[in-house]
Amino acid sequence: MYRYDAYDQKLVDERVAQFRDQMRRHLAGELSDDEFRPVRLQNGLYIQRHAPMYRISIPYGHLASRQLRKLAHLARTYDKSYLHFTTRQNVQFNWAPLEVIPEICAELATVQLHSIQTSGNCIRNFTSDPFAGVAGDELIDPRPWAEILRQWATFHPEFAYLPRKFKIAVNGAKEDRAVIQVHDIGLDLKKNEAGEIGFRVLVGGGLGRTPIIGREIESFIPWQHIISYCEAILRVYNRYGRRDNSFKARIKILVSALGIDEFRWQVREEWAHLKDGPNTLTVEEVHRVADFFEDPAYEDLPADDAGYHHHIAENLAFAAWVKRNVRAHKKQGYASVVLSLKKPGVAPGDITSEQLDLVADWADRFSFGEARVTHEQNLVLADVKKSELYTLWQLARKAGLATPNIGLLTDIICCPGGDFCSLANAKSIPIAAAIQERFDDLDYLHDIGDIEINISGCMNACGHHHVGHIGILGVDKNGEEWYQVTLGGSQGNSTSLGKVIGPSFARAEMPDVIAEIIETYVAERHDDELFIDTVRRIGLEPFKARVYAERQPHKKVANV
Repeated sequence: MYRYDAYDQKLVDERVAQFRDQMRRHLAGELSDDEFRPVRLQNGLYIQRHAPMYRISIPYGHLASRQLRKLAHLARTYDKSYLHFTTRQNVQFNWAPLEVIPEICAELATVQLHSIQTSGNCIRNFTSDPFAGVAGDELIDPRPWAEILRQWATFHPEFAYLPRKFKIAVNGAKEDRAVIQVHDIGLDLKKNEAGEIGFRVLVGGGLGRTPIIGREIESFIPWQHIISYCEAILRVYNRYGRRDNSFKARIKILVSALGIDEFRWQVREEWAHLKDGPNTLTVEEVHRVADFFEDPAYEDLPADDAGYHHHIAENLAFAAWVKRNVRAHKKQGYASVVLSLKKPGVAPGDITSEQLDLVADWADRFSFGEARVTHEQNLVLADVKKSELYTLWQLARKAGLATPNIGLLTDIICCPGGDFCSLANAKSIPIAAAIQERFDDLDYLHDIGDIEINISGCMNACGHHHVGHIGILGVDKNGEEWYQVTLGGSQGNSTSLGKVIGPSFARAEMPDVIAEIIETYVAERHDDELFIDTVRRIGLEPFKARVYAERQPHKKVANV
């Protein structure tokens, strides 16, 4: 993974000193709340419902073991001994007092972490495939390119105050695991007929109040020009994006208003002034960054390990975990392991300091000292020998991190919702907990197969409910919490937006609603047909008929 040089460290250390003084001035009354707000936001600090929320950047989801231990230490020292991983591959503290945030910043800097541009109207954390570098379907490793773009975007003065926040994702595999189609810019690495590397560029994707799938603006931009082309997109957005209405300020609104052809023309006109300029990448620079992402010292191992297969045959629990939580690796004799942060009774994406210390130990012991954060709010050990999977499973199971539910109904993506967020209309975590409790039979979950549930507490869609097979959105109805349900969303190459099935439901009804949706699927599916395929084949009507049949008129249903 990338390691800071002297320039990187100096920049981060200087930001720590600046923010420490800005915080001192604010606490002393020298900076008003309004004056302090843009400063704190671009340093990842929110004022939430009960306490400040502090967001830390995890570029493309990579964490070294020393960084894991530092995060665990900070959670113990300044927070309530746990932290939360987000759908943006970031990490959040929810209870740290305002006055200790500069101390946390300073400690983060000692392990090459920071919170710069994790909020505010700027270019946010770059995200990518959590299996980058090890996936069998990878065409080009996206991590060097994500890092090059991250360095370009960090502290970029022209884009520090955009009309609205801006998110970029990079994919380099056949299967899109970075959800590039719902980002402001989605970059898909590819090779042209001549074998040259470049990028298919998507623009104008996003979720939130107006969910939109991104449009292709260029089918191939040579790698040398990817910075200048992204800069041209951002310049057009910065010039024409709306600043009078925050709900209409995202680039997706501008692209929709202009149309993709006009927007493309505007970008190309701007790019003409930038192409072949100082931001043109060189082979030397790409190699410099790519060297940080060379393969670790893999051993030459047999493709199969007899002990591993013996444990699968003899231990049904281990076999179930392997089926759901272990992924194929490009190097024979190795596998990638997903550590589930979705144990029933625990808020999705949460992990304790003690567990995080254990993950750091396992990263050192089993996976070359590194872990990754997934978009689905789980953790990955990317490089584990097959011969050591059984030992790792035993340790993870004891620590509560081996629930064999990856991709299943209880592997729920969930924002913090109304329990923490001042923007939320409704709570998300209790809904996730109620669904997990209702579907606590792992045999049944394995039988019904892959089903993705995404929950957001408000229209900001931090839980990405629009792209869940089943999406749940918290809405306010006369001061009460209600929940709107969508079906048919998906991520990956066939990214789609879910459709609302009808009026919203009271909180107490949600486990029954989900159960009735699942029962409809079980009744209607063809042999081995996945949930999303059944929804696409039969449409929403059978689900709607089942869900609402017993709710009219004697049960309350909100017309939201």
